[in-house]
Amino acid sequence: MNLRNVAIIAHVDHGKTTLVDALLRQSGTFRDNQQVAERAMDSNDLERERGITILSKCTSVVWKDTRINIVDTPGHADFGGEVERIMDMVDGVVVLVDAAEGPMPQTKFVVGKALKVGLKPIVIVNKVDRPDARAHQVHDEVFDLFAALDATDAQLDFPTLFASSRQGWASDKPEGPRESMAPLFDLVLKHVPPPKVDPDAPFAMLVSLLEGDQFLGRVLTGRIHSGVVRANTTIKALHRSGEKVEETRITKLLAFRGLERVAVDEAQAGDIVAIAGFQTATVADTLCDLSVEQPIAAIPVDPPTLAMTFSINNSPLAGTEGDKVTSRVIRARLFREAEGNVAIRVSETADKDSFEVAGRGELQLGVVIETMRREGFELSVGRPRVLMKTDPQTGQRLEPLEDVLVDVDEAYTGIVVEKLAQRRGEMKDMRPSGGGKTRLLFSVPSRGLIGYHGEFLTDTRGTGVMNRSFAGYGPWRGTIAGRGKGVLISTADGNSVTYALWYLEERGPMFIDPGIKVYQGMIIGEHSRDNDLEVNPLREKHLSNVRTKAADEAIRLTPPRRMSLEQAIAYIADDEMVEITPKSIRLRKAILNPHDRKRAQRAAGE
Repeated sequence: MNLRNVAIIAHVDHGKTTLVDALLRQSGTFRDNQQVAERAMDSNDLERERGITILSKCTSVVWKDTRINIVDTPGHADFGGEVERIMDMVDGVVVLVDAAEGPMPQTKFVVGKALKVGLKPIVIVNKVDRPDARAHQVHDEVFDLFAALDATDAQLDFPTLFASSRQGWASDKPEGPRESMAPLFDLVLKHVPPPKVDPDAPFAMLVSLLEGDQFLGRVLTGRIHSGVVRANTTIKALHRSGEKVEETRITKLLAFRGLERVAVDEAQAGDIVAIAGFQTATVADTLCDLSVEQPIAAIPVDPPTLAMTFSINNSPLAGTEGDKVTSRVIRARLFREAEGNVAIRVSETADKDSFEVAGRGELQLGVVIETMRREGFELSVGRPRVLMKTDPQTGQRLEPLEDVLVDVDEAYTGIVVEKLAQRRGEMKDMRPSGGGKTRLLFSVPSRGLIGYHGEFLTDTRGTGVMNRSFAGYGPWRGTIAGRGKGVLISTADGNSVTYALWYLEERGPMFIDPGIKVYQGMIIGEHSRDNDLEVNPLREKHLSNVRTKAADEAIRLTPPRRMSLEQAIAYIADDEMVEITPKSIRLRKAILNPHDRKRAQRAAGE
């Protein structure tokens, strides 16, 4: 059977996964009466809740006797590593662009990666059924983007289709005919070349994806570069250095058929398959015949830009809500994550109870933490910090910079420019984008964006849209002011009391409800001033013989400020931590005892 391997890449929320849904339906992969969830490829619980793709996934359809392997990729910059590592698996890319928004920062990031490895793109201007669609202008903007990314003449001569993933049609003109996805299928067959492979050479395959299966164990996915692989044969794994990792028998050979992975007896060069049976082989290793000596070269992945400290939960409430609490199980889980996720790096620290985890951004690390807490882990994490570099020639200090594209109503332009300037951002472009909105482009240090997104939504009354992508390293831009407010710190252990919280409300907004377990050193609210304040949330009302009004007893509290995991991580200062359990997210000081805390502050001041 003929083969085509293609990846779908786009900015977040431009309709990649919805497009794959339409392709699966119209290729006959589903029965007419089969009930299939919307965004079928987003099978992970977190992906469904957040409405974003986190992991790259494979599927396949058959069109006119040709099998098309499709790889759905994430659109968020934090998960760029998932896009980079699948470039080896495909021979073409479908670039999806929103007909109203046009090319966005992540579009530029992923298209740059695809053009660099020589892939020829197919462009789809999606969502042309939107009332504010500007299909032809967006097509011109895509051409300008490709030219700015130094595309070759062959890459600039890209075919374009106009489509609506939700309505399930594609056409060479925005006005139609609006019938089906057949034009896209036909274009993939015509424009994407068959895999360039050597079917007669010994078997060799580069591992691009890794996952764990409770029945099969370690499952390694990649494209077969040469030869034929058969189930139950013995093969070996080579490290990228050429060193032999292990030798094993293939226990299961799986091919992608629609949304399912189906066991097959053999697979040919060019096909994307999953192999089970290995114990230690991982991403970027080469699985090959015993006679092969040279590994396949892997595309390098951009390094992490942000790091956090993960440590055991040592608060007085440790072990009361989770069952995985020791440093040994946390260490094993983090190293397992780093094995399958090439954009994450885990290293041990001098303190055996804590580990440094480096990744692409707050969202990526937040997803790792959220996954762990759902698995029953308890842990504490520190404030994110950026990973600096030193220029080897000049000795200059370099820091990661990001391109930030902001769409806001004209009324809020001033506050956004002011806030990003305070965070050492430099404006590169400002233009009206229609409908009373302005589009702003900034270059901002990554450390200046930590914790800014929530503030941005508040400043723009929830109407602003901010997109970021890693731009590279640049000279250090100077100090950035930290959080402007102090915190309210509990001085006692026990359950919080309504009367005490009522009195504390004048000091600042609360983070907790009455009746919640608190402990010494736990952060229970924000101070209205810039210093920290130690308070007693257990204070009871003194009883007396004097009668009081009934109204005096009916205390009404302002609802507390509830923070999501990402908001809590972004909120804390350098001397604070977030305590994470399967049931709770608590803020606390790293040093719980107030006397020890003061001694540490004095020592730091000296």
